Parts: sequence; structure tokens; C-alpha cells
Amino acid sequence: MADADALLEPGVTGIPSGSDPGPVPPSAATPGDESVMSLVDHLGELRRRLFKALLAIGVGSVIGYLVAVPVRNFLILPLGGRTLQVLGMGDAFVIQIKISIVIGIILAMPVLLYQVWAFIAPGLTPSERRTVRPWIPLALLFFAIGVTIAYAILPYAIQFLFSFTDDTLVARPAAGPYFDFVTTLFLVFGLIMEFPILLVGLSRVGIVTSQRLASSRRMIILGISIFAAIATPGGDLVSPLVLGGTMYILFELTLLFIRRTGR
Repeated sequence: MADADALLEPGVTGIPSGSDPGPVPPSAATPGDESVMSLVDHLGELRRRLFKALLAIGVGSVIGYLVAVPVRNFLILPLGGRTLQVLGMGDAFVIQIKISIVIGIILAMPVLLYQVWAFIAPGLTPSERRTVRPWIPLALLFFAIGVTIAYAILPYAIQFLFSFTDDTLVARPAAGPYFDFVTTLFLVFGLIMEFPILLVGLSRVGIVTSQRLASSRRMIILGISIFAAIATPGGDLVSPLVLGGTMYILFELTLLFIRRTGR
């Protein structure tokens, strides 16, 4: 008991009185400090990446505003000579802003893809980074292919929707809903074309395998059908069929590619 009491007395702790015990070892630090700092740093990095992405979209939108009128006239061509009417006082200006923003997103896509890559890359191992990095430029190509497919099916979607008009229901499309339909279609098809890039990336880091994807084929087809019906604007049958069919073909080709790589 005397020895125990002596250990509790000041200066009797095994360390000479008045000496500096030195820095606290890392193991003795508060366990939550490192994780909290990691979370704060992670959120700060996310904020910086989002700011750069928004800045790129802003710069691209300024360029898009300068060419919005020729692009607007180009997008009207699938109407086959029909004119669009503006219903509100500021509708024409709002349409030009919307077209500018969509052009800005398309022009900023290389920067957006790089920001996504720069944010997730630190969480990958060096081998995973080497494996995934070549697919980032391909994502830009796939986005451009998606936009091209959207423009290719646009006349057929318009023709289907206008086939229900007659002498009583005269087709006098409003400019606002038309450009909302077109821009949404472009962005949806462009983003959907990133579907195989996502699957390949997940397979490279070991999250999904070809066997797991094949066993989930029915659920994936159901999910594709629901998504295609919800994501495509306009209510026509052409857009969801083309979108769903494109996604399914991409899924099967990606599954074949993943299986051939031994994943």
C-alpha cells in the first residue's frame, strides 16, 4: 500500500520531477482526432472540386450564350418547318439561358470528369489508379456518343408525338416545353452512356464481378426499364425504348468485356 500511495504522490511517477515528459506518442492521442480531421479534409476537397466544376460550367455557359441562337435554330430543324411560339414575356430569354447552360455543361465535361477522377483517385491503390485512369478519356467520348444518339432519335420522337394531332388538336408547340424536352433528352442520353464506364471501374476495384452482374440480369433489366420510362421526357414511346435498349446493349457488352478480362 505504501508503494501504491507513493506512485500517487506528485513527482513520484517514474519520471524525474521537473523534466519534460516529451511529446505524446501517436498511440496515446485521442482516437477520434485523426478521423475527424480526415472527414474535414475530405469535405474541404469536395468543396474545392465542386467549385472548380461550377466555374468550368460557368465559363462554358458564357461561351454557350454567344452561340445560343445558332444552336437554337439547329435544334428546331427536327420540327420539320413547324414554328415555336413564346407564351410569356421572358420565355425567350429563359430559353436562351437554358440552352447556354446545357452547352456549358457539355463544354465543361472534360473538366467535370477530371474533377471526379481527382476526387476519387486518392482513395484508390496505385494499381487501381493505373487500371481506371485510361477509362476517363473514354467517358468523354461516350458522353458525346450519347448526345449524338439523342439528336438522331429526336425527329422520330417528335413525329410520334405529333401523330396524335389533327384538325381539332392542332400542333402549335410552345418553345419552353420543347427546349426542356430536347435539353433533358440530350443530358440523359449523354450521362447514360457513362453506364459502362461505371461498371468497368467498379469491376477494376473489385466491387462487382461478371458473375454477380450475370446473376442480377433480371433485376438490372427491370431497373433499366423503370429508369428509361422515368428519365425520358415527353411521354413518347420512342425515347424510352431507345434509351432502355441502348442501356441493355451497353450492359451486355460491358458484361462480356468484364468477363473477358477475368473479373
